[in-house]
Amino acid sequence: MASAARAGMITIGPDLEVRRMGYGAMRLTGDGVWGPVEDVDNAHAVLRAAVDMGVTLIDTANSYGPEVNEEYIHDALFPYADDLVIATKGGLTRSGPNQWAANGDPTHLKEQCEGSIKRLGVEAIQLYQLHAPDPEIPYAESVGALADLQREGKIQHVGISNVDSVQLEIALGIVDVVSVQNRFSITTPENRLDESRPPSYADRGSTEVLLACERHEIAFIPWFPLAAGSIETDEVLDQIAAAHEATVYQIALAWLLARSPMIVPIPGTASLAHLEENIAAAAIRLNESEMRALEVVA
Repeated sequence: MASAARAGMITIGPDLEVRRMGYGAMRLTGDGVWGPVEDVDNAHAVLRAAVDMGVTLIDTANSYGPEVNEEYIHDALFPYADDLVIATKGGLTRSGPNQWAANGDPTHLKEQCEGSIKRLGVEAIQLYQLHAPDPEIPYAESVGALADLQREGKIQHVGISNVDSVQLEIALGIVDVVSVQNRFSITTPENRLDESRPPSYADRGSTEVLLACERHEIAFIPWFPLAAGSIETDEVLDQIAAAHEATVYQIALAWLLARSPMIVPIPGTASLAHLEENIAAAAIRLNESEMRALEVVA
């Protein structure tokens, strides 16, 4: 069986030690990340299999479904293993399939956090992340709401998402940020907007943000690390994949793991077979010449 343990470990903040191959649960929702899945038993099975394969970081958000994704995690995995970290996010609202809107109002964020605590069945959320900046609310106010929640004991650690380096520095001036979740993959052009997401989901110079995370020893959690399964065929990727008897998607994950010790990929899938394939990428070791060749692709 594939094992996430092959990816090694990282400590997020002072005390959240996790394996560097996580699982993103967003795919365990209906079409357009809206509503329940058709096969709830399969969703539960995928979550349990991820843990059985050694995953110790599962990423979700109250906006996935909305709410049903967190409920699946609770139903499948509660009571949680001592080494399992459930990270969730707040700061987006949903009006329908593929519809996302930022809401960084402090009152709203605190209400969302309370809901996530109840759905996940915990006293405090281990890692709570601000899902996206809200252009209508000063970013410092939104981050300040998470700092308040931390002081109240409702969250243990604060993360942010979909930010540029300036916003990261603003957040660091308010609270100890332990993770940043930005779009980043071997085929993600910098600063390209995803039209299915609000404007705040621009990649915002994620390479620059990654470098800042390395300086501050902050975990960098790339979302869509496999470009939603749409990585295009490339001669270099194909050749390296063939040399490792792997898929191009496994090479893309192996590249992320080798790219920086602060990167924690969270590939998501609703398929047990793809889950095992993704986690098996933790065992792939790319050599220096392969990394140089892949940098050209990236």
